[in-house]
Amino acid sequence: MVLDYTFALSDIQEEEEIEITTEINQIESADRYGKFAIEPLEPGFGMTLGNPLRRVLYGSLTGTAITWIKIEDVLHEYATIPHMKEEVSEFLLNVKGIRLRSETDRPGKLRLEVAGEGEVCAADIMASSNFEVVNPELHLATLDSPEAKLAVEFNVEQGVGYKEATSGSDQVIGTLPVDAVFTPIRKVNYRVEPTRVGQRTDYERLVIEVWTDGTVEPLDALRQSGEVLMNKFFLFAKVQMDSSEAGSPVLIPSISPEKYNVTVETLQLSSRTLNCLKRAGIDKVGEVLEKSKEELIAIRNFGEKSYAELFDQLRAMDLLPENLDPQNIEEDEEQAVAAVEE
Repeated sequence: MVLDYTFALSDIQEEEEIEITTEINQIESADRYGKFAIEPLEPGFGMTLGNPLRRVLYGSLTGTAITWIKIEDVLHEYATIPHMKEEVSEFLLNVKGIRLRSETDRPGKLRLEVAGEGEVCAADIMASSNFEVVNPELHLATLDSPEAKLAVEFNVEQGVGYKEATSGSDQVIGTLPVDAVFTPIRKVNYRVEPTRVGQRTDYERLVIEVWTDGTVEPLDALRQSGEVLMNKFFLFAKVQMDSSEAGSPVLIPSISPEKYNVTVETLQLSSRTLNCLKRAGIDKVGEVLEKSKEELIAIRNFGEKSYAELFDQLRAMDLLPENLDPQNIEEDEEQAVAAVEE
């Protein structure tokens, strides 16, 4: 009896030819909420990506917050403000809830000046070109007399995570520290679901839900978290093993992506040296540092003089890590030899 396997084999060949392209789809979108699906993912990668993304979203994104305030005629948080219903400590808690969007990476100041009877909200804070209040409806205080006055200066900084209010010896008298909630993320959920690719049903679909405070859009928050992880994993991607000495492999530490991607044209090299590098297919600083001295010298028309010129320029432009500087390596070797001889 002869069995015909033609159909089964064609299915296998067709399945093997399927190209897997992972995509990020935005399922739901709002100012402060986003739902995303990343699919398809190889088995096991849903949890592998979901957990670090969640941790980075919560704790590693830069945000803007008020770190201390100064209230006119108030020296400490236990004081009272005439004609204001709230105590100073309660006012500080309300200030903690102010959410700010920053147009600068520098610290700055905001100002609040109100007089007369009525409710004081975050919208009463004076407009600034550097900072925007995204929750202007937030209640801050209640003034109950036409004679009431409230003047407050807010110190605004950028940071990550959460910074607890502390009073130290370096604190200026009259400044009241505020717990600073820098993180723009309010909540993150993720789950891993099965999905189908061709005949295979063991692929995964990662669904992430992100709630923000309004200072950043959910999609942008997801992008920023991806950049943070990419920059960290880049360290491992660029670590190499230098086995020039048999039996003693040495790890070559990587450099930052910014320095790695600097083009050799920016080094202001002579035409001879630059042309040698370009002919060898070396276009970036990182690619230079991945080469040993022997590999660089072996490039046609690239001699000791070109080698010295190249590393002098890298050193001058602060693109050469100390542990990769040939001068430092030679000094370390000389010291090691001297120590052995002693």
